[in-house]
Amino acid sequence: MNRVSLLDCTLRDGGYINDFRFGKRCIETIIRRLQDAKLEIVECGFLQSGKCDPDRSLFGGVEAIKAYLPEERSASTMFVAMIAYGDISLEEISDCDGSSVTGIRLTFHEKEIEDAFAFAVALKEKGYKVFFQPVGTMTYTDRALLALIDKVNVLQPFAFYLVDTLGSMYKNDLLRMYYLVDNNLDAKVRIGFHSHNNLQLSFSNAQELILMHPKRDIIIDTSVYGMGRGAGNLCTELLTQYINRNIVQRYDLLPILECVDEYILPINLQHSWGYSVPYYLAAVNGCHPNYASYLVDRQTLCVRDINNIIRTIPSHKKPLFDKELIKKLYQEYLERSVDDSGAIEELKALCRGRRVLILAPGQSLSTHAEEIEAYIREQSPVVFGINHIPLPCYKFDRIFVSNLKRFKGIDDLLGENKGKVVCTSNISTDKNFCVLNYASYLNDDDAILDNAGLMLINILKKAGVTKFALAGYDGFDHAGSKNYFDERMINSVEAEKREAINRAIVAYFKQARESVTIDFITPTTYEEAKDV
Repeated sequence: MNRVSLLDCTLRDGGYINDFRFGKRCIETIIRRLQDAKLEIVECGFLQSGKCDPDRSLFGGVEAIKAYLPEERSASTMFVAMIAYGDISLEEISDCDGSSVTGIRLTFHEKEIEDAFAFAVALKEKGYKVFFQPVGTMTYTDRALLALIDKVNVLQPFAFYLVDTLGSMYKNDLLRMYYLVDNNLDAKVRIGFHSHNNLQLSFSNAQELILMHPKRDIIIDTSVYGMGRGAGNLCTELLTQYINRNIVQRYDLLPILECVDEYILPINLQHSWGYSVPYYLAAVNGCHPNYASYLVDRQTLCVRDINNIIRTIPSHKKPLFDKELIKKLYQEYLERSVDDSGAIEELKALCRGRRVLILAPGQSLSTHAEEIEAYIREQSPVVFGINHIPLPCYKFDRIFVSNLKRFKGIDDLLGENKGKVVCTSNISTDKNFCVLNYASYLNDDDAILDNAGLMLINILKKAGVTKFALAGYDGFDHAGSKNYFDERMINSVEAEKREAINRAIVAYFKQARESVTIDFITPTTYEEAKDV
């Protein structure tokens, strides 16, 4: 059992969750407590050229990591950092003198093998223990993997890694690949395993490796509370407890649990990670999890739609994330081009000579109902609801829907109101609806690309409306639990993204007010748009 070591990658892989903004004290404390827990290897973060923010686990050189390491360093804990090949030059990496990290994990794509190999040779010459780590080992053919192993045997790194980038490995996949590597890799080179938890198999796969009683040294990657991009990683606290109870008493769990309690749980309240159906779909379709992340973040798609889009990704594009590709596939899926000139004329006739009141689904629809009802009585506006059926107290003229997921939630409730639906062409081309061409009313800023309220304003501006009254445009609350009058509409958009959406909407209203009048009749964070 002494042949199994654990490597905690919370500050590196977990950094994808919070943009590596742990805070200096948090970084120092996590490193110290993982050493106190007797973890064999602690990864401190990424080495990237030019990085120098003390609150982020991104470092412009190995010297910058020194300040975060414990004053009293244990001889049984190794500190390492990761380099994604191409992110930093050899000239920016000083020789290893033992005062900072002593190991460097080098990750690279298959097309970068030759250059990465030369880079790894240079790192060894500088005195570092090199972890040679190909991205997405599952995507290699057996022949390509064996050819890589031949080079690794020449390199003689500290460790060579099997990486389940897509989180798609079952037990048989892992064991087949492990035996292939084990039978051909020099016995002195350790085998590492880095998994993602898309299929909830990280823990069981780690146990399989341990129970094999390997003849060579192996390293298993973990992170505290499973913190990591998408579906997350294998939990450090789970595997250390498993080893303590079933193999040998080795680790002190309390420092790990203190990290969870003091630092990781508060991050989890703001940034989610862990198993979900979209990440499951990415794994079973052999796709990079960021494809699922992108589609989930749109907050417009049901699981069936996400699956349909993922299945259209070309095979050669699946392993590596291509944002422009998924953006294109998403828009193509949603847009069914229609001639909406007739629909625009219909809206123009409806709104001619009248004010327009748009009811967004913010909580102020409930808390400020009296003010809204008074406005409707006094001004007799044309009333639009956005992606929801307004509360019974509001008499509405039209319901605007551009969100496929929201439409599926209210379709059965429309009843006799089907004739009052205004929708975009990604929803339906049913002649009973007033249908607008989806692609024509999108916004330039990706944060609000298909924001329904702003798309409706774009549509009504085209229909000649120049005076808007808005209610329920509260703005996205930081906590995320107070954004809608109907709790069924609450979504999981992360705090950082909610703030980006708020900023983008403020900028939108500032520009829109150059050509139209916009008045908020309920409290809103967007009122500052007047002064931006």
